[in-house]
Amino acid sequence: MRTIIRNARVLTMDDRDTIIERANVLIDGPFIVAVGPDAEFLEATPSAVREIDGQGRLVMPGLVNGHFHSPVNHLKGSLDSLPLEVFMLYESPALDAAAMSPRAAYVRTMLGALEMLKNGVTAVQDDAFFVPAPTPEMIDAVMQAYADCGIRATLALDQPNVPEIDKLPFLGDMLPPRLKADLAAPAPMDSVGLLSCYDHLIRSWHGAEGGRLRAAVSCSAPQRVTPDYFGALDDLSRTHDLPFYVHMLETKLQRVLGDEKFGGRSLIRYVHDLGFLSERLNIIHAVWIDEADIDLIAAAGSIVAHNPISNLRLGSGIMPFRRLREKAVPICLGTDEAIADDAINMWLVAKIAGLIHNISDPDYERWPTAAEVLDCLIRGGAKAMRSAAKLGCIVPGYQADLILVDLDTLPFTPLNDLKRQLVYCESGSSVRLTMVAGRIVVENGQVTTVDESAVRAEARAHAARFSGNQGVVDRAASELQPFYRAMYMKAAGRQVGMNRWVGDAAPSIR
Repeated sequence: MRTIIRNARVLTMDDRDTIIERANVLIDGPFIVAVGPDAEFLEATPSAVREIDGQGRLVMPGLVNGHFHSPVNHLKGSLDSLPLEVFMLYESPALDAAAMSPRAAYVRTMLGALEMLKNGVTAVQDDAFFVPAPTPEMIDAVMQAYADCGIRATLALDQPNVPEIDKLPFLGDMLPPRLKADLAAPAPMDSVGLLSCYDHLIRSWHGAEGGRLRAAVSCSAPQRVTPDYFGALDDLSRTHDLPFYVHMLETKLQRVLGDEKFGGRSLIRYVHDLGFLSERLNIIHAVWIDEADIDLIAAAGSIVAHNPISNLRLGSGIMPFRRLREKAVPICLGTDEAIADDAINMWLVAKIAGLIHNISDPDYERWPTAAEVLDCLIRGGAKAMRSAAKLGCIVPGYQADLILVDLDTLPFTPLNDLKRQLVYCESGSSVRLTMVAGRIVVENGQVTTVDESAVRAEARAHAARFSGNQGVVDRAASELQPFYRAMYMKAAGRQVGMNRWVGDAAPSIR
């Protein structure tokens, strides 16, 4: 299929940050083949080309959701804000009651994918966890949803292989014997089983749909897996050149964990000492990092996935954005999961990324600019995906992952500065078309690939069937919550040489 978008403004996001005031964008199959005022398909017949009027509209690269967990798409709005360690009791319990059928997994994955596509997200990195453990059928369900809706997606299996009690400080001394025994039970799946699931993911889906679907690997977090399994995942990542997702230093408690479990080393230092800190790593969150950590990240060439709304929702803190940028550490942006950033809206993520750091440094010359935020949102996300296909620019030879934004809307009236208004004014309401690999997947607010209303209806039916099981999950979490709160508060009161919360948090720590 050939497509020409005529007479549009073009935000290329190329190396020179070129903005073309009026140009044609020509797409042949999955590729952008020409951009400019005189670009034409000279030998194409009219019937072979879909023409789109771009007058008054902006062509720009699609947004990249650099970090996401699809398995809780159906739980948006389910919880009050809670610290991560308490939140995870409700979000990912190792309980059979939290398990779903492959069809339900397909539908919940589709929910998030459609919301992203309609808001102009063309690519997502899904660090999916499966309760209680992954199976080939569940992996197929998630990837089939991504195949059917048309989004570009990379999937990893975010699964621990150590007991819950080994992942956290202090808890073993706080729990009564019965609960301690429960949390000391082996993980639902060992490393042999998990690696078998990765074998299925890579053999069945890596490079599928013309390269639009790919595999990644994930250890969830270094304290949640054995070093041997961590090493096996690193081997897979190196062999297949896959992104490697690792949550590190998201919370202050994780900083304290390094003191308690890893001989005073931060989790960044621990991973470095294991030999696994590399350019393939997506370091997720990186809130409670210090200067030594930043130097190690920069030297390894790792990428940091910044999730500012999730960090606010869970009270994790404010990532040191400027210090990472000063060391040339690539940053991508993510929503995290639908239960921790309930909107799955990358425009809102970009806006918060452009604002939250303003209250972490009084020197306003160090605050993020709109151009920097867009760089993280698009180019940073493209880099994080490690795709063989070229992503993130409107230039010839790149994948036609692009969106058409209506500039005759309130967010852009009057149009004073394009980049600032994209970051601070737009919410996704002005997106008129989303294209992935040259295929139009959303047009004028309507998904073209699947029946969205049918997906929504089926999602409601699955939710009704699951509601009774959620009560079992909530009761189990509530029994553990007092002990997790005590652990959290003890860690919150520990001095770690930094403060990533706004202002002086100490008076609230008891």
